[in-house]
Amino acid sequence: MKPGPGGTGAHGGARRPGAGRATAVLVLVALGALIPLLGPSPALHGTGEADAPGTGGTALLRTVLFAALSVPVGELFVRRLARSMPGAPAVLPRSWSTAANSVGLAAALGLACLVATGNLVPGSLSDIDIGGLHGSRDGRLALLEVNGFLAAALCAASGRPGTQAWPLAAIVVAEALRAHPPAEHSPLIGSGLTLVHLTCASLWVGGLVYALRTLGLWREAAAGGALLGRYARVAAVLLAVITATGVCSSLRRMPSETILEQLTDTAYGRVLLAKVILVAGVSVLALWARIRLARAADPLSAGSPARAEVYALALVVAVSGLLTALPVPIRW
Repeated sequence: MKPGPGGTGAHGGARRPGAGRATAVLVLVALGALIPLLGPSPALHGTGEADAPGTGGTALLRTVLFAALSVPVGELFVRRLARSMPGAPAVLPRSWSTAANSVGLAAALGLACLVATGNLVPGSLSDIDIGGLHGSRDGRLALLEVNGFLAAALCAASGRPGTQAWPLAAIVVAEALRAHPPAEHSPLIGSGLTLVHLTCASLWVGGLVYALRTLGLWREAAAGGALLGRYARVAAVLLAVITATGVCSSLRRMPSETILEQLTDTAYGRVLLAKVILVAGVSVLALWARIRLARAADPLSAGSPARAEVYALALVVAVSGLLTALPVPIRW
């Protein structure tokens, strides 16, 4: 007996019509990030830029730190959305904030150790000058991130997990300041752009993960599709802000008259180009999910492209981690 369109075969499960297209989009956007995701060396090849010691480790640690930051920020955001919905089920997914903050603490400690050895990979424990962290700006910011994740983990495990918003905000501020040292041209403007960019990105990535987890619990309730729709409306604004701040930050580091050359001739530009390709793919997936929410008979069918969006966003986070570890292009 042949299955009908979208039906179930004798030996197979239900077909998911959107799965093939989502996979195709993911493959295409993954190709754009393939070279930089292999590590700093391919991105640096042929640019004449030096591969600083520990760049790969720094990129990995920052990727973990960004991912760990996104989880609790997204949980706080979507929980607030869920609780404001009339008639929504009381049950919510189990929090991952304590575990995520603990992972972020480990990553922040690793980055602090790199700072304590002059941004070099320590050969032994004796090479790590922890006490010296208080004597430099980068060291103090690294310690602030360590203490921020520790405080956030304790708050998440307490009876008032909402209080972790304050240490998480301190981490975002520290990361924004770290990315723009005083020697840079207009560092406060750069830090402000990074602050808004990182905050919106954390809300988008972490919020989508928690929204999909909630959707799994609320599958039988009409509130599931409503929550995803409410998140999608906010995410559209977040994407616009992320795009605007990203473009402004790029133009500050790569002036418009040289940006085309630097996108292909510098490691930073190459990885930035890969990130742009990935974000464009994520935007397509987000638009696809939004269309399904508005037009499909079952709004929960938007979960398929939304899950593909999560996988693509994981690649964006990885590319962002690598981007922070590469040398900033010279302002020609």
